[in-house]
Amino acid sequence: MPGFFCFYTKSYRHYFTVLPCMSLKELLKGGTRGQMPGNVLPMLATLVDKAPEQADWLYEVKWDGYRAISFTSKTRLDIRSRNNKSFNEKFYPVYNALKELGINAVLDGEIIVPNDEGVSDFQALQQWRSEADGGLVYYVFDILWLNGVNLMNLPLARRRDILHEVLPDGHDVIKNSSHFDTSPDDFMKIAEAMGMEGVIAKKTDSVYVPDSRSKDWLKIKVKKYQEVIICGYTKNEGSSKQFSALMLGLYDHGELISVGPVGTGFNTKMQTELLKKLKPLITKRCPFKVVPDYNKPSRFRPNPPKAEVTWVKPQLVAEISYAEITSDGAIRHPSFKGLREDKDPKTVTWERTKKTTDVVKSKRKKIVIEKPSKDKERRTLLNPSEEMQVREVNGNQLKFTNLSKVYWPAEKYTKRDMINYYYQVAPFMLPYMKDRPQTLNRHPNGINGKTFYQKNVTGKVPEWIETFPYYSETDQEEKNFLVCTNEASLLYIASLGCIEMNPWHSRTKKPDNPDYCIIDLDPDKNTFEQVIKAAQVTKEVLDAFGIPCYCKTSGSTGLHIYIPLGAKYNYEHSKEFGRIVARIVHEELPGFTSIERATKNRQGKMYVDFLQNRPQATIAAPYSIRPKPGATVSAPLHWDEVKKGMKMKDFTIRTMPSRLAEVGDLFNGVLDKGIDMKKVVKSIAKLNDSYGRGADKLLKLL
Repeated sequence: MPGFFCFYTKSYRHYFTVLPCMSLKELLKGGTRGQMPGNVLPMLATLVDKAPEQADWLYEVKWDGYRAISFTSKTRLDIRSRNNKSFNEKFYPVYNALKELGINAVLDGEIIVPNDEGVSDFQALQQWRSEADGGLVYYVFDILWLNGVNLMNLPLARRRDILHEVLPDGHDVIKNSSHFDTSPDDFMKIAEAMGMEGVIAKKTDSVYVPDSRSKDWLKIKVKKYQEVIICGYTKNEGSSKQFSALMLGLYDHGELISVGPVGTGFNTKMQTELLKKLKPLITKRCPFKVVPDYNKPSRFRPNPPKAEVTWVKPQLVAEISYAEITSDGAIRHPSFKGLREDKDPKTVTWERTKKTTDVVKSKRKKIVIEKPSKDKERRTLLNPSEEMQVREVNGNQLKFTNLSKVYWPAEKYTKRDMINYYYQVAPFMLPYMKDRPQTLNRHPNGINGKTFYQKNVTGKVPEWIETFPYYSETDQEEKNFLVCTNEASLLYIASLGCIEMNPWHSRTKKPDNPDYCIIDLDPDKNTFEQVIKAAQVTKEVLDAFGIPCYCKTSGSTGLHIYIPLGAKYNYEHSKEFGRIVARIVHEELPGFTSIERATKNRQGKMYVDFLQNRPQATIAAPYSIRPKPGATVSAPLHWDEVKKGMKMKDFTIRTMPSRLAEVGDLFNGVLDKGIDMKKVVKSIAKLNDSYGRGADKLLKLL
């Protein structure tokens, strides 16, 4: 018996019935056996003035994106645009997601970038270069072939049932574009309220007819849009803009005609990108048979500015919104939305609205628009194909080059992989990098190439990068450290080939006061189990005095233990406090630890290093990659993870982003207000003479 479900959308309440389920095998009956089609051009909808009222129609969201037919099997994976261009590299997250699904099918849908409300943003899609520009979603609304069965002659309702059986629920990228057998009036009201482009109505019994504009599929637009061809651009006299307007045209009865200019809808960045595409197309010949005079006054432009026109070959298609089309065929109040790289300019004609009653001879469900989660882990900043990419971060232009250069030969990880990692972890890493001078450890040719340290960046970095002065005794002159201040500067450091990030322990506002004291457990001929044991003992010692501490892997062979100081003490205090802790740990584990600075005096024992707590000393930051095989990372740990069986290779640029999404920042307590060092040291001084002598020395300093 059918079940009843109730859904809500704002003030609208819709009901629908769910029919008893059929198995996939039963649903495929009636299809035609055959090989996967070599190519399919999409079935198109007819533009009408309003939605049909009959009961045998269902309604879908009209996604404002790129139409995409996908062919996916063990031997073929191909995403094709409406004009049969490949989307494989351009929209690589969709390609990778389809590959992971591993289904044997031909799918029809729309690729979009959803805004914060889950509604498609065409301009964001048009400017999309990587996942830093937004999360791509492939909304699939039809299935044409599955497992050797051609489904195009099956009714739409059956194809939709098959699609629901094939696609998994809850996927981040590949989603089922739900249909809604609701009242058309309600659907249009909701679509308008949510800022959607419009609605698609489809007959439930319609078959799929490729490369045809069908009356069984209708589109009803909330706003007026028109595809146009860019035929030139103008620059007004005295204007500082790169161009003032685009000259638009389209084909009418086979002839390319002018439909006027569009001068709004693009910012400086979009103008730069448009000109880059238009300049190779510049021509002296006007593409229109009748040359328009854009300087001539009209009733809509009584005082047009004097403008110089540059003509281009009519090869780029754009989409605009507009208020109305005048009686003489001009478009009023147009606004540029973006380029349509999926459209052939030869097919761009007037899209005239037909009366629904002339096209159509004459139950309810909620419109669920899934909003993107703000809690999902970051993906990528740089796309996998372009060797040089420019990205805007924090309002600054960053140029990334040589992106395919291999930095980790065994794993084949590239400079691109490294920068994408730092983009992914930047929100977690920045607290330990921000406002700290940096010692740049540069590996321009990867972990096996020559490396060098750089402190002085005077005159060598962009103006927006902040610096911190220091005096070089060697050169007897003032120089400057680079200071990391935000995500842009962190990524700039990475772009220099800095695999490893090495910030000061103090910040520029209190350069002589470190935020933490560090105990660096640095093994020599020790096993990693011994390093773990030393860390456990260090924690026991610190726990005994009520001292909070935090552990991270070094990313190489050791472990680092941080004690929060809250920038209340200077470097000498921090170093002497570290010396006391190191001495206690060594006396607890004399068999395999040492506090001797000279390597030869350690006799192969683990160095319990407290001398990292000196001015300008640096250590790999939390979440920093290390220039080691496997691209290991300096990873903050739960103390209950610091036990036998833990491996350094468990924490790499491949595993850390998902770990962070799951456990968050385990190190944030390091930046708390810090210990009361005087109180702690007084407690230590009471233990015995050995500890007391060091404690008394520090108490005098405090």
